[in-house]
Amino acid sequence: MVEIQGRQLKLSNLDKVLYPATGFTKGQVVDYYAHIAPVLVPHLTGRPLTLKRYPNGVDSEFFFEKNATAHRPDWVKTAPIWSEGNRRNVNYILADNLPTVVWMANLAAIELHPSLSLAKNIGCPTMMVFDLDPGPPANIVQCAQVGIWLREIFEHFGLQSFPKTSGSKGLQIYVPLNTLTSYDATKPFAHALARLLEDQHRELVVSDMKKELRKGKVLVDWSQNDEHKTTIAVYSLRARERPTVSTPVKWEEVEHLLKKQDPGLLVFEAAQVLKRVEKMGDLFEPALRMKQKLPKLAVDVGPSVLARAGSEARGTSAAAETGLEMSAQAGSRKKTMKPGSKKPGASKKSRKI
Repeated sequence: MVEIQGRQLKLSNLDKVLYPATGFTKGQVVDYYAHIAPVLVPHLTGRPLTLKRYPNGVDSEFFFEKNATAHRPDWVKTAPIWSEGNRRNVNYILADNLPTVVWMANLAAIELHPSLSLAKNIGCPTMMVFDLDPGPPANIVQCAQVGIWLREIFEHFGLQSFPKTSGSKGLQIYVPLNTLTSYDATKPFAHALARLLEDQHRELVVSDMKKELRKGKVLVDWSQNDEHKTTIAVYSLRARERPTVSTPVKWEEVEHLLKKQDPGLLVFEAAQVLKRVEKMGDLFEPALRMKQKLPKLAVDVGPSVLARAGSEARGTSAAAETGLEMSAQAGSRKKTMKPGSKKPGASKKSRKI
């Protein structure tokens, strides 16, 4: 038994290897989460959390856990969220403190997937997210270019955005909102923006999930902006071959990666992330407090339903696309580079985070 902030915890099987390729043990997973908790917990506080558990390691079977296990300490907070699919409340864990984070790590909850909303207002996302997922042979280098194009469009609308690695193959771009909105506003807007990028950069960008369309391109996954979906948490470990982490990065680092064409520049493992936080602090901290509103066109225009052949009909806003097309020309058609060019497509004024 150990005592953490006055809470009693029983830790077990700490020598069990969860990452066979590197020998990274359950004890090291617990240790990482215990040390990263000061910057992790603020990004989880109040958010319904889905756990992705790997009891026998990353090479073995896993399962998602939404409904909190009945065998939890009585001090682990939960939030009842109504599930239409299950026709009942699901009691999601709220990881609001260090003891809860360590308790989850001891369950081999390697990956943490929070909602974009707070439990107290589940229909109001506090941020918008774009998951840039490369289809081989594309990699994070191409994601960096697409991310910079996205940043330029956001800047045109007066919005700040923040990049982080997915901890896997790609890059994720977050736009903090922290103002009254809804998924009915953010999701169509995100879809419209993804389609705009696809229209302007068909050689590199795709907005459709179908795998056959993604070879050598970057999927701008807008669909994560949904009440029923979650995104990997900043600072969460990933269940990859090595203990990589979804790591916040500076835009300057994204630009440098694009210039050097070296995907390894934005791959960080647990120990590296702890050192980065010690040196840089929490690069994602502004996302907790920055108040921004989407352009008015995204709120005023109702979504129309577009059906693509062979795919599920998804709501988007044709008028919002038109508005984005007209408004974002200057932002998205600045001098940019295609993969293999010598200069990155960063705007002249790089914002430091």
